[in-house]
Amino acid sequence: MTLATGLGLGLGRVALATERWYMPDEHRKQERVFVAYAASADVWEDFAPAVNATVARLARAIAEFQPVTVLCRPAQLAEAKRACAAEGVDFMAMPLDDIWVRDYGGCYLVNDAGGLALADFNFNGWGGKQHAQRDGEVAATLAEELEARHIVSALCGEGGGIEVDGHGTAILTESCWVNDNRNPGWTRPRIEAELKQRLGLRKIIWLPGIRGKDITDAHVDFYARFVEPGVVVVNLDNDPQSYDYAVTRRHLDILKGATDADGRPLKLHSLPPPTRPKPSQYNRDNPDFAAGYINYLPVNGGVIAPKFGDAAADEHCHALLGELYPDREIVQLDIDPIAAGGGGIHCVTSHLPAV
Repeated sequence: MTLATGLGLGLGRVALATERWYMPDEHRKQERVFVAYAASADVWEDFAPAVNATVARLARAIAEFQPVTVLCRPAQLAEAKRACAAEGVDFMAMPLDDIWVRDYGGCYLVNDAGGLALADFNFNGWGGKQHAQRDGEVAATLAEELEARHIVSALCGEGGGIEVDGHGTAILTESCWVNDNRNPGWTRPRIEAELKQRLGLRKIIWLPGIRGKDITDAHVDFYARFVEPGVVVVNLDNDPQSYDYAVTRRHLDILKGATDADGRPLKLHSLPPPTRPKPSQYNRDNPDFAAGYINYLPVNGGVIAPKFGDAAADEHCHALLGELYPDREIVQLDIDPIAAGGGGIHCVTSHLPAV
């Protein structure tokens, strides 16, 4: 039995090619969330067990709100079942390289007829920075399992590099997409045209981002997130020694002057990262440690967000998200082992919209 059969999805949901596909708002109802219990010593060295334990804790937290599917290597299936066991959690074994399913798992699309598709952006390990042959096949595997239309883009990119409002507007960083390590020879207008066609977009707001400072070349999900159409929460780094200090201020200026696809000015809320995270083996002398609150995950009735042991900053994150999502429970988790690899909760999850 395929996952699609178990979910009640089937070939009857595959619509004609003439119908309009679009990437929906992340805050609409979700069918489930995918995570990958796949940290290995080849990539993570001594941190691998702690990373997988954190993925398992995250899976159990999400399962309090909605179903979760855990991807894992066949040889680790029994281990993953022990670690992630909870009501509402199931498992899918496949070859994997790493945990970042948001980036390699494709982007789910829907249409007005209730169809489901998956846009595949040819994951290449963030521009060849990490081995990604197995992860590069995951989007196709998921499309087959879900009996969703598999739409392969001509572009190379990652799901964490795409932020949409579900109504035609996207926010992207140039450093990620207009980059020869992914899309050599592609101009920004050509990239924009392809993304608009594949994701059902009418307008893209471009932020500069910054290249070469992290493995993603500045994914947008660490800089700006839609709460709803016209409302954006923005990372504002208040550490003058951080390379993001100037970048996040430039982004804020651009967003202050931007309008969405329907011509509305954006209402902005800043969410600074912690300035004094609790010292740990994961952040000590680690320039890759990603201490940012903005990489949270909305789920049905909840928001799963990080905490870093900076009491004031953690509390501000909880309060702001509570204000922005008044009908959802805000759950904060210690994700230091995952943050040690340069990512966060949004990076290691992929949500399947309900159709």
